[in-house]
Amino acid sequence: MSLKITSTAFQPGGSIPSKHTCEDRDLSPPLAWSGAPPGTKTFALIVDDPDAPGGTFFHWVAYNIPASKTSLPAGVPQGSEIPGGAINGMNSFGHLGYNGPCPPPGKTHHYRFHLYALDSALEVGDKADGATIQSAIKGHVLAEAELVGTFQR
Repeated sequence: MSLKITSTAFQPGGSIPSKHTCEDRDLSPPLAWSGAPPGTKTFALIVDDPDAPGGTFFHWVAYNIPASKTSLPAGVPQGSEIPGGAINGMNSFGHLGYNGPCPPPGKTHHYRFHLYALDSALEVGDKADGATIQSAIKGHVLAEAELVGTFQR
């Protein structure tokens, strides 16, 4: 079985509802995953927008999610700690936790929800950003999964 990530808020390739964007409540969408390989110690989640005008833009960085977890509920609170033992990193808005899609008006943007099953916890301290996590997971990824949603203003 391979690692898989899903959301009840949107279908793969589908539009992300406005309540999960800057146009509304800006709540993180509910996420669930399955198929973690043996040896998984933690998960890392990176949500990014490769279509951003200035290059890849990080909307959410979460790490050291315990291997026992198989989901994150909608509306994960901002701040350094995620209930249940995980850590929110710094997004490209300069905030801890999730900030949803907020592209400039015009073209459709793609939001990639990358989930990584890791063989260890990450020792990156508080407020790690997307680039820091991408560097720290090198050599520790046992499996990865991706869910893509879209949004246009």
